[in-house]
Amino acid sequence: MDLRKIKKLIDLLEESNLTELEIKEGEETIRLSRAPKASAQAAPAPVTHVHVEQRPSAAAHSAHNALPSETTHGGNVRELPDGHVMRAPMVGTFYASANPESPPFVKIGQQVKTGDVLGVIEAMKMFNQIEADVSGTITAILASSGHPVEFDEPLFVIS
Repeated sequence: MDLRKIKKLIDLLEESNLTELEIKEGEETIRLSRAPKASAQAAPAPVTHVHVEQRPSAAAHSAHNALPSETTHGGNVRELPDGHVMRAPMVGTFYASANPESPPFVKIGQQVKTGDVLGVIEAMKMFNQIEADVSGTITAILASSGHPVEFDEPLFVIS
């Protein structure tokens, strides 16, 4: 691969919010990656605009929302407040804000509209926005920023 092309790719990477770039040209492959800026804790890079939807069927979704409590992995039962439960669409690490210096996307008592970003989940080095699928008021935030979440784990309650 031509050195000029590599320099252009480096410039593209630096000008964008991407942290990695991989290009294949014939049998040659080049992979560029930049380390996130150092901070006291591991922080997500700028959020990419990837929206992944893995929703269960309407019947399964209704059945989940009808449950008044949730059994945690330790066998403990946690009561969920009344309202629409937003669940994790994937396994990953939940972040309440885009980076440690930013305020959280939402707070308890905040009004949200359908499509508003509530948080992000990092999965396989991709940051996936979690968007509200209903309008209402945030009545509970069930996930802790920087902690792992499981598929279908309750994250937020909106009423």
